[in-house]
Amino acid sequence: MSNQRRSADDFEITADLPDSPMHTTGTDHITLIGSNTEDTIEFYRDILGMPLVLRQPNLDDPSQTHLFFDTGDGRIVTFFVNEDRDSDPRPQRTGLGAVHHLSFSIDPEEFVEIRETLNEEWRGCNEFDRGIFHSLYTQDHNGLVIELSTDKWAIPDDRRGEVLATAQRIREEDGADFAEERHIEQALDELGMDVEKYDLPDADTGSGV
Repeated sequence: MSNQRRSADDFEITADLPDSPMHTTGTDHITLIGSNTEDTIEFYRDILGMPLVLRQPNLDDPSQTHLFFDTGDGRIVTFFVNEDRDSDPRPQRTGLGAVHHLSFSIDPEEFVEIRETLNEEWRGCNEFDRGIFHSLYTQDHNGLVIELSTDKWAIPDDRRGEVLATAQRIREEDGADFAEERHIEQALDELGMDVEKYDLPDADTGSGV
């Protein structure tokens, strides 16, 4: 029996449900360890515009408060906070099991305005054209990287996985290092999807490839 692990290239990319004993139906919420209530609300509610929809004690540790924010589509991000904890804006140290970044969707028609808001009212941002989507990157009050992303096309949510999986196959056939606009455009054409393409600003790819 070989101890050699299979690489990412050994696994099929498909939007079809896997042959597994269960299937999830979506993202309910993500919970993070926050600092204090005031700083957390200042960023997630007052800068990003997420309504604070629930506040209660952490049911496993009543010394902490549990804050629930609606990210915009009913999916929730929550924080365990404690008034004794100061925020720490230094970049987070990553490692196995750590959170690399959180990505939230934004309206493509508000992309430029949101970029200006981050530059004027927060700590600025970096902007990248990622080929298949367009993103702004900033950090919250605890140094966690926050991505604000918009698709380049008005792809229905229930067909997003199908489009990405098709673009992946086309990308591999093309021999490209990463998915580019042309791969999504070919995927949409192959799937017979006539969808609007948003007008987004030009930006660097940020790719290290």
